[in-house]
Amino acid sequence: MGAVVPGAVAPSAGLAATPDTETVAGSTVSAPRIVEVYPNPARADDRGEYVRLRVPAGNWTLSDGESTVSVSADPGYLVVTGAPDALPNGTEGSVVAAPLSLANGGERLTLHEGTANGRRVDSVEYGSAPEGEPWLRGTDPPWRPVGYHPRDPASVGTANATAFVLPDAPGPPAATLRGADRRILLAGYTFESERATEELLAAERRGVRVRVLVDDAPVGGITDRQARLLDRLVAAGVEVHALGGPVARFRYHHAKYAVVDDTALVLTENWKPAGTGGADSRGWGVRLDSRAAADELASVFEHDAGWRDARPWDEYRTGRSFTAAAPADETYAQQFGPANVRVRNAIVLTAPGNAETGVVRVVDAATERVDVVQPTVEDGPMLTATRRAAERGVEVRILLSSAWYVREENEALAGRLNGWADRAGLPLEARLADPAGRYGKIHAKGVVADDVAVVGSLNWNPTSARENREVAVALRGPEVATYYREVFEADWRAGSDAVPRSLLLVGVGVAAATVLYARRRIEFA
Repeated sequence: MGAVVPGAVAPSAGLAATPDTETVAGSTVSAPRIVEVYPNPARADDRGEYVRLRVPAGNWTLSDGESTVSVSADPGYLVVTGAPDALPNGTEGSVVAAPLSLANGGERLTLHEGTANGRRVDSVEYGSAPEGEPWLRGTDPPWRPVGYHPRDPASVGTANATAFVLPDAPGPPAATLRGADRRILLAGYTFESERATEELLAAERRGVRVRVLVDDAPVGGITDRQARLLDRLVAAGVEVHALGGPVARFRYHHAKYAVVDDTALVLTENWKPAGTGGADSRGWGVRLDSRAAADELASVFEHDAGWRDARPWDEYRTGRSFTAAAPADETYAQQFGPANVRVRNAIVLTAPGNAETGVVRVVDAATERVDVVQPTVEDGPMLTATRRAAERGVEVRILLSSAWYVREENEALAGRLNGWADRAGLPLEARLADPAGRYGKIHAKGVVADDVAVVGSLNWNPTSARENREVAVALRGPEVATYYREVFEADWRAGSDAVPRSLLLVGVGVAAATVLYARRRIEFA
């Protein structure tokens, strides 16, 4: 038997790959398959574990090598479980109540035609199972939290838009909330904005339905300021939920957006003074006057706020203490005001699911320039796409934060990237930003690739792309791309003209070494 990758499920060694369909008496029918395995529910004694089968009509036997379950079935999906009353909501298929004890540490499951001695038609083998996550056949990644359903990228067509950046233009987020007549769905990682609170309360008073969704455990904890503001909202009748806990579908609810009537507001920044308040971070934002975009984000909100890991705020906050924190209070001159632009097509991207692939496609399609701004970047498909772009002659620039908490790792990253580009003679350059008094730190997460700009909460790291809830929009059009590129150009020029040097130590035996320096070096203001 081949080696089992921990946490993965694969066809067992010695069994030919089972086709999705097979031909019986001249007709094409679905082949019998084990399509889902849920070994490790977030319940006592693993109540609710199950195996989901897709079978033609007939008699079938499921075995884990120690015990067997035999069923007689009509064509369709079967859910085999020892605790039908504990199955997660939305589990599809005819339920078969039968003794079942799946190993959390991993085992092999086989499906036989007829009895356990009959023809083996399918088999899967899994390693250590994450708590609260079933495995789904044919998905990437295969383990997904119960209650999470990935989305396809949503193309929402043309739209008039307002492009803006922070801290220069803190007006659009508040003004968008102020214009609500029917609905406000506000999603955030954190919420500490007095200005947004006042706008939400005013909207509630004039009959707008207002709902707020935040993460229940942001890094550093929920502040006493956030708790106080959310308490005010709940007291006024606003529906507030905190998403997370032991059955959480996402590591963090990191998205930052709002649906206001038929308008979609997508941000890189948090709802707090340092973000949307314009008191610190360089951020990007866009307001799309698009019913299709608003409805797509409303659907995301309903999916995220409508399950059991989204707890009412007053229930969540009972008995909890919160972190003391002072809000940012700096002021900055406006260099870039908001701009009304035409978007030829907008695509709503979400993570987990399609955002990482969406960004890769944008970068892979570029033929002239790719500009990336991120707090920091980790190795992965998005960074690899920028390397591919440089290899085909596209000019690539990557602007990173110089904030104290990422400065050292960003120095090293820029050094590696620039050293690679120097050695290969490729048009890629990485640089650490110098705010130069125009903002506090880089917090934007954006890409401009030819005439497409991507704006949203997606960080370029595996956790953000594959475990967090993130929202971004890819905006096609020369006007919108030009706006963000001009901001990028100004931030790039203010950064260090020189770039990190790379140091390579090559050992020869145990006594000799050669030190090679790249032709660039680090300088900071």
